[in-house]
Amino acid sequence: MPANLDITGYAIVSDDDKIAGADGLTPVSLRNPKDWELYQRAQELADLVVFARRSHELEPNIHRRPRLVVSREAAGLELRPDGWWWDPRRTTWEEVAARVLPTGGRVAVGGGQVVFDLFLMIGFDGFHLSRAHGVKLPGGRSVFSAVNADVSAATVLEQHGLKLAERIPLDPTHGVEMTVWRRAPTAVSSRPSNV
Repeated sequence: MPANLDITGYAIVSDDDKIAGADGLTPVSLRNPKDWELYQRAQELADLVVFARRSHELEPNIHRRPRLVVSREAAGLELRPDGWWWDPRRTTWEEVAARVLPTGGRVAVGGGQVVFDLFLMIGFDGFHLSRAHGVKLPGGRSVFSAVNADVSAATVLEQHGLKLAERIPLDPTHGVEMTVWRRAPTAVSSRPSNV
């Protein structure tokens, strides 16, 4: 797998850490122009954008960036007219990265929940988590499945090696704030290796 990959997740959530309503769709209450602008810029700069099948179908590829669609409908890893399709049960991320990004690059992970959970296991280098304060979506789709067990999104990110690096008042007028999470540097032991 290429060593110089940077994998960053992007999501806007409600106060109860939901990315969608009970119908599985992003409600108007979670749509914010400033968040959208930053998210689109991240996609524009990415070497690969990763989505679940439904998110891929609902979000047009306006920047014409290479896409990776996570779906059980894929035969391992296959190139289709609308992008790469990948079934993680049949092909490893290491194989995908070696084939799709052989020299490394920026990976923007746009969701949904299954994809965010998958990349928690693969390893995010960063996560941009915007929050629309004052919005709650009971019965909605959580950003991570662990949220359904009353674990906050922030705790999930911390449990997977990310630390809060920055808090940005993205759109104070509309109560939208972004927290930027980064992978914590691994501590280097000063012990000799033979101890």
